[in-house]
Amino acid sequence: MPSTVALLRGINVGGRNPVAMTALAACFRDAGHEDVRTYLASGNVLFTPRPDAGPALEGALEAMLARRFGIEIPVVVRTRDELAATVAAAPADHGAPTLRSDVFFLKHPLTVDEVWAQLPELCEGVDTVSPGVGAIYFSRVAARASRTRITVLMGMPVFRRMTVRSWRTTTRLLELLDEA
Repeated sequence: MPSTVALLRGINVGGRNPVAMTALAACFRDAGHEDVRTYLASGNVLFTPRPDAGPALEGALEAMLARRFGIEIPVVVRTRDELAATVAAAPADHGAPTLRSDVFFLKHPLTVDEVWAQLPELCEGVDTVSPGVGAIYFSRVAARASRTRITVLMGMPVFRRMTVRSWRTTTRLLELLDEA
């Protein structure tokens, strides 16, 4: 299986669900995954899945993490090629210096259409949202970011089936996968 990134949701955020990156990497290695590296303390694990990982990798990783750390940690998995496709499909201005840009990665089987149907009204002139494959691109004008309405989406039940990474982190993860 190709190089992969596991995007863990909700660890080391605001003092909740603390997980040391060394312990996280060890957990993946102990499960038989190879080339394990972490990036930042927000739960980004780059690795090569063990050969028998199969299509249920997200669920297997969640079970592994629950056993090791005693907390439920939702996991979104993307192969190097899937992450590259997400980066390539971003709107042309996504990540522009005048914007704060993020990627909302959707956990399988959640679809963009499901999220789009629930998307709250955003702040005109501040917020921009675009659909992707298994992801939603969200930007807000940096100078007016305090007026964003994306926090409404973050308070909805569907948000628990997503994890967010900044555009900078997303592109850096792809660079790290390419270095492997």
